[in-house]
Amino acid sequence: MNLYFRLIWLFLWRIHRTKRIGFLDVSRISFRALPLDCDINMHLTNSRYPAFMDLARTHMIAEMGFMKRFLRLGWLPIVNASEFTFIRDIKPMEKFEIETKIVGWDQKYFYIEHRFVTKRGLHCIVHVRGVFLHKGKQVPIAELVREAGFDGEQPQMPAEVVKWKEFLQLKKEQNLAPKLQSVPEQVVEQAKRVA
Repeated sequence: MNLYFRLIWLFLWRIHRTKRIGFLDVSRISFRALPLDCDINMHLTNSRYPAFMDLARTHMIAEMGFMKRFLRLGWLPIVNASEFTFIRDIKPMEKFEIETKIVGWDQKYFYIEHRFVTKRGLHCIVHVRGVFLHKGKQVPIAELVREAGFDGEQPQMPAEVVKWKEFLQLKKEQNLAPKLQSVPEQVVEQAKRVA
């Protein structure tokens, strides 16, 4: 429930007071790990990380100055895949900052990096792959970048994101490829006898 309050706070208060950042700049937003954000291990529970990242991406879009434009266009951001690397836990009541930035895009997806940081250092690195949808159809990446007003050089994708992309493609090929159904020899012999 407290994430709903944070979302309301983000829209009613925080977004209207954001600084302006560039398309490839780092967006920063701070939170505190409240008791309801923590599990029985007395640290920020794993399921909270994606929810906080949703808020951080919303904040990033607002800092870029695109919030009203994207809402007017009816574009909805959708996460396609994510990968987490946990380094150390975030303790109850500890203040943490989420650093969010676009690290690249290809013909179909854009890629975002999140870093969870406290005074004690880096706690978690997350990469997210996503798209924007409009009336159930994907907004082309070229149109998204053009609408954002970015006309600079496309950044080179970090090596770990390139490897992750390859892994996702392999995973897709292994699990979604049509499987050839082998016909048991006994069935073949029966068919020959009937013929």
